[in-house]
Amino acid sequence: MFEVAETGHKLRASVYKRRAPKARERLLALQYELLRKRSCAVLVLMHGVEGAGRSETMNLLNAWMDPRHIRTHAFGPDDAAPRGRPAMWPYWLALPPRGRIGIFFGSWYGEPLEARAYRHLDDAALELRLERIRHFERMLAAEGALIVKLWFHLSRSAQEKRLEALASDPATSWRVTREQWYQQKHYDRYRAAGEAVLRETSTAEAPWEIIDGSDEEYRNLAAAAIVGDALAARLAGKRRRISPAPPPPAAPIDRRTLLASLDYSRRIDEDDYQAKLAKHQGQVNRRMRSHAIRKRAVVVVFEGMDAAGKGSTIRRITAALDARQYSVIPVAAPTDEERAQPYLWRFWRHLPGPGRMAIFDRSWYGRVLVERVEGLAPPADWMRAYHEINDFEEQLVEADAIVVKFWLAITPAEQLRRFRARERTPYKRYKITPEDWRNRRKWPAYEEAVSDMIERTSTDMARWHVVAADDKKLARVEVLKTLARALRR
Repeated sequence: MFEVAETGHKLRASVYKRRAPKARERLLALQYELLRKRSCAVLVLMHGVEGAGRSETMNLLNAWMDPRHIRTHAFGPDDAAPRGRPAMWPYWLALPPRGRIGIFFGSWYGEPLEARAYRHLDDAALELRLERIRHFERMLAAEGALIVKLWFHLSRSAQEKRLEALASDPATSWRVTREQWYQQKHYDRYRAAGEAVLRETSTAEAPWEIIDGSDEEYRNLAAAAIVGDALAARLAGKRRRISPAPPPPAAPIDRRTLLASLDYSRRIDEDDYQAKLAKHQGQVNRRMRSHAIRKRAVVVVFEGMDAAGKGSTIRRITAALDARQYSVIPVAAPTDEERAQPYLWRFWRHLPGPGRMAIFDRSWYGRVLVERVEGLAPPADWMRAYHEINDFEEQLVEADAIVVKFWLAITPAEQLRRFRARERTPYKRYKITPEDWRNRRKWPAYEEAVSDMIERTSTDMARWHVVAADDKKLARVEVLKTLARALRR
């Protein structure tokens, strides 16, 4: 794979002097067009062998373009996700918004590359890592991001010569580290690991480009041309091919849904309610203060039809907790900042750390519910979201988070009763809007979407708990009991 990059590509100084100003002018013009159109985010990933000029090229791109609109991130071993956070958490937070360029010196490839090169990962474990990376990049591309992946390469002899030259000059010797000499010593291993990673992750939506780093002038112009060509093509409306999404699910031929099969007639009397509420609140409180929970994050998701009782149920949970232990994240229509990012971004940034609970009052499931029903997302987007959501929750659980998801279900008749009660109660009128009445007319479409959502995203790692909530008090008890059980397990 690297043979062509080891042939010693070279440019004459006169050629570079003539071409460089034009390349610089082109990149700057494309950057400002991107900033004006805000059509996509651009991610430039830089990897390769030590001494091949990644740092110099990163600095060059910042110098040739306007650095005010570039986010540069250098990731190393010390920048791994802190305990209790999924491994991809730092990279999600570093994503540039639409209209901006992000340069990643090191990225989600860094750790698997090092681990594979130095024999900490076998083939099967490496393939699992790369499969997650492929899914991540496919999602970014489908969300509109342009991904440019650059591998800077040197042959073994060229790398040794480069490192020795840097080490022998007092002005540059500080740049040569023990890690670089270690990689040079194990060059064949690192080269083989790079070849395996590039072969498995050079996809139609995010291909790798290999650059010979032995000649500075060639390297600079090659990198500028690759970034410029990719950006020009995207600004001209050309998008890389992405695997098509499967067709939308078919409705059951008898039209029976999961929500329609629930028993909504169950009730609880006041005395029983007060006793069980206090009991399960106490259990949640004790378990959130346990030593084991200090090492784990807790993510609680509430979804349900309008007026299903999500807010009042959440208040019964928070009443059982120390205010320093939790945060409640109410999810509404995305802001301009959030719309400039992939749709899962705004949830990644609210993930709790160890010993804390995040309660989402509505969540990432809006993509397969309201966005589906209201036509805010095309079928291809909400169909691929099922897998992306499952992958997101799987990463949470792999990072030792406890994920508990509730759907509070009510009947249309009970919703109507609660809507009218809100209109009659002055301090509750803010809860009822024309939007609620409009959504009610789409009840069958929402019911079908909920059934598909539960069928496709209730997994062993993150199951849905569907609670019949026509009786609010019974629903609160069921939620607290389920949460306490999940914390105990």
